[in-house]
Amino acid sequence: MQKLVAFYTLGCKLNFSETSTLAREFTDGGFAQAHTAQERAAAEIAVVNTCSVTGDADKKCRYIIRKIHKQNPNAIIAVTGCYAQLKADEIAKIEGVDIVLSNNNKAQMFEKVMSLGAQKTKVSGNGTMVDSCASSEIVNFFAAFSTSDRTRTFLKVQDGCSYHCAYCTIPLARGESRSPKIHTIVEQAQQIAGKGQREIVLTGVNIGDFGRDSDENFLQLIQALDNVDGIERYRISSIEPNLLTDEVIQFCANSAKFMPHFHIPLQAGTNKILASMRRRYTVEKFADRIEQVRRFMPDAFIGVDVIVGFPGETNDDFSQTYELLKGLNPAFLHIFPYSIRPNTLAAEMDGQISTEEKHSRVEKLKGLSDRLHYSFCEQFVGKEVDVLMEAARKEGEMFGYSENYVRVAVPYNKELVGRIVRVRINSLRADSTASAELV
Repeated sequence: MQKLVAFYTLGCKLNFSETSTLAREFTDGGFAQAHTAQERAAAEIAVVNTCSVTGDADKKCRYIIRKIHKQNPNAIIAVTGCYAQLKADEIAKIEGVDIVLSNNNKAQMFEKVMSLGAQKTKVSGNGTMVDSCASSEIVNFFAAFSTSDRTRTFLKVQDGCSYHCAYCTIPLARGESRSPKIHTIVEQAQQIAGKGQREIVLTGVNIGDFGRDSDENFLQLIQALDNVDGIERYRISSIEPNLLTDEVIQFCANSAKFMPHFHIPLQAGTNKILASMRRRYTVEKFADRIEQVRRFMPDAFIGVDVIVGFPGETNDDFSQTYELLKGLNPAFLHIFPYSIRPNTLAAEMDGQISTEEKHSRVEKLKGLSDRLHYSFCEQFVGKEVDVLMEAARKEGEMFGYSENYVRVAVPYNKELVGRIVRVRINSLRADSTASAELV
């Protein structure tokens, strides 16, 4: 009987792409991946890929580690990711942890789990191996893409960030911006196409910064990917407004493969707070990027990141952010209450906002987001759209996403999984899922 390995992923799509790559290494090494709760509880090895974007993320990581150890005290627990990079010694003190591996050496996970005497480690007080690179400069690039979904994959094209915003620990957790060469990513896209997957989501920490460490750039990357046979759709994950150039927008608008779907972080709706955050654009620049996207793709799905309760954000500042977003009319808001992160400029700033006030502001923006999302999806009722159908089945229905990222439900048909089908949207549900029928 094959030995089982369980994977636990917290945080962003980038982490999911990396976990999937680690899983393939264990599978190639003779392990079976645990999927059910019963299998996970019996797995000989548990790999936890952590996030540290907020204090709650750290807390959730600790909870999962303790739960794994309680369920299976004999399991080898290996921890990596951003929390492991930033606070390796803190994680090493948690009962049951055997290995803490830095982001710099994440690619060596299988090797180090298989050999608890790996090099470049030191033994902590309770016997846990802690990667000595956890506090050093991060320079390695761990190439990764996900393969667990039959219809789409997350392809990592960039890592790290050189922006050093006042609230963010990403440069500490993932290092400076770096990326592989275009031909390497194209080869990975070809591998993905060979596995039958139809859609690729480009992921990274700051993907618009692709090529900072070479003579290549993001526009050249997407132009090259556009020519990969077998991939029918691409989506661009979060891209900074100052890096979303006219050329990138126009190329996506003219491409049959790059979807009218953008995720653009705003973070704050006043220039005062943006400057305090050390962001690299103004409110006016952000609004201009939204306008430019709509000029070439009038019905593009635009998701926007917002941080509420940043130090010094007054009620008036928040009201301006609210009104700005209401006026810009994006399709969805990703809302985050500001969280104090150690070793950041914002942690030492005056004017920290209470938890209660941050919660109140989050709820107001959630209400706005729900209305914006419903309004965006409602415009497609009565229209025909192309939908990439997924394998998930629920109450006799299957789901997929249109080019404009509208979630669509149709009666389940196994033959449609992984196919792009034409449907007519008949109505919209309260959660903004569209009910449709095949054309």
